[in-house]
Amino acid sequence: MKNQILSAVAISILAVSCTKSTTKTEQVENPDGSVTTTTTTVTETSAGVDSTKINETKKEIHEKVEETGQKLDNTTQKAKEDIHNVGKDIKQGAQEIGKDVKDAVAKGAEKVETGAKKLKED
Repeated sequence: MKNQILSAVAISILAVSCTKSTTKTEQVENPDGSVTTTTTTVTETSAGVDSTKINETKKEIHEKVEETGQKLDNTTQKAKEDIHNVGKDIKQGAQEIGKDVKDAVAKGAEKVETGAKKLKED
C-alpha cells in the first residue's frame, strides 16, 4: 500500500512538471477612448515530451519505492525480534525473582517455626 502511494505521488509530480502555463495580457482601446485589459492563462501539456525518459523515470521511482519499502519491512522485522527478546529476558528475570522470594519466605517460615518451638519449650 505504501509503495502505491509513493508511486502515485511521484507520478503526479512528474505529470505536473510536464505542464506549462502561459499568461497573456492584452490591452484594447475602445472607440470611446477607454482601455480594456484582458488577461488569459493558457495551460499546455508539452507534446514534445520524450515518453522514454518518463518511463525510465517511472521505473527508477518504482525501484526506489520498492527498495524503501523493503528497508521498512526489514527494520520492522528486526524491531519485532528485539521486542520479543526483551520480553523473554523480562520473563526470565521475573522467574528468578520469584524463586528468590520463595526461598526467602521458606527461610523466614523456618525461623518463625524454630522461634515458636523455643518459645514453647521455655
